[in-house]
This record gives sequence, structure tokens and C-alpha cells, in this order.
Amino acid sequence: MDDSYNPPDTPLSVIHQDHEVLLVDKPSGLLSVPGKGAHLADCLLARVQEAFPEALLVHRLDRDTSGIMVFALTHHAQRHLGLQFEKRQVKKVYIARVWGEVTEDTGTVDLPLIVDWPNRPRQHVNFETGKPAVTDWRVARREDGATRMRLFPKTGRSHQLRVHMKEIGHPILGDPFYATGDALDAPRLMLHAESLRFRHPDGGKGLTFKAKSPF
Repeated sequence: MDDSYNPPDTPLSVIHQDHEVLLVDKPSGLLSVPGKGAHLADCLLARVQEAFPEALLVHRLDRDTSGIMVFALTHHAQRHLGLQFEKRQVKKVYIARVWGEVTEDTGTVDLPLIVDWPNRPRQHVNFETGKPAVTDWRVARREDGATRMRLFPKTGRSHQLRVHMKEIGHPILGDPFYATGDALDAPRLMLHAESLRFRHPDGGKGLTFKAKSPF
């Protein structure tokens, strides 16, 4: 997987910038932070810091997931936002295209997750040692053999949305870790972080920012 890292050479897409926060739209295929080794140095954090040297990391998205990420431009903002993520006060909405036609209109997946050590970075459900993981979901529309969904993670576990969708029998299309057969037949992982709602570090006003889905 590491050997085939070929990040997209797209210009930085800034959604919003003020004196405390910077929001950007991460392309699919680009690491959020550098991996181990010089060949994995290119990442969104490095690209952001090239343009905004004071930018500080707050959270991450999987390499193959696209969408909105917030960076702090001061240490105060980094602490403020970090606490909001930690306390699960940040509202996140994702768009996904999943394999098969989901019959119900809404639902919740409540399955604890932990890293699958022999197969890391894969995660798996484990009722003994897993950490709580909860995802609400809603069908946006059913397509021919697939379903477009909005996903609302209540927790922020690694690969949470990807494992939860697989566990309900509808893996995210193009997922190299959790999809098999026809579900792999997609140009990319069909998962996009569409919006973030958080309190602004300066004054605490609730704000929502969005990045339009590319699929």
C-alpha cells in the first residue's frame, strides 16, 4: 500500500480562513499527516503549512476519504477545537455511496471497535475490548444497486464509518480494506466529509462549514 502512494497534485482548496481557524477541502488519496518514510511526506498538513506556516493539526481524515478539515491558526484555537472533538461536541456529516440498496430509511449502528492487530490498520468489532462506536445514518437516495447515504458519527473511532457500513451488509464502494467483489468497483473510496459544525474559538459562536461532495 505504501509503495503505491501517488497523491493528487491539486491546488490547496481553502473553504474559510480567519484569525483563528482554517478550513480546507482534502482530496481523496492524500494523507492528512505524514506517514513513516520520505515517500509518505507529502500530506495535507505539509501543504497547508507551506501556505500557512502557523497552522496546527486538530483532527485527521483517512487517506482515501475526501472532504472538510479544520486547522487551528493559534495554540488557543488548537486547544479549544481539540477539546470540542474530545468531548464529541463537533457535529460531523459524511456522504457515502454504499453497495446494495438499503431497505430502511434511517438507523443507528452501535458496535464497539478496536484495531485488528494482525491486519492493521484494519479495525474490527470486538465486544470485549472494543471502544464504544456509534453511527447514525439516513438514506439520501437509492440508486441502481447502490445507496447514497448521510452518515452522522457520534464517536470518532478509526475507520468507524467504513467498518459500521460493512457490518450492516453495505460496505462503502471502493473501500480497499472492507469491500469485496462488485463493491470494489469504484474509482475511489466513496466517502466524503461534507460538513463540520463547531464553536468558534474566539467567542464560541456555533458555525457550520461545508465541502461539496465530488461524487
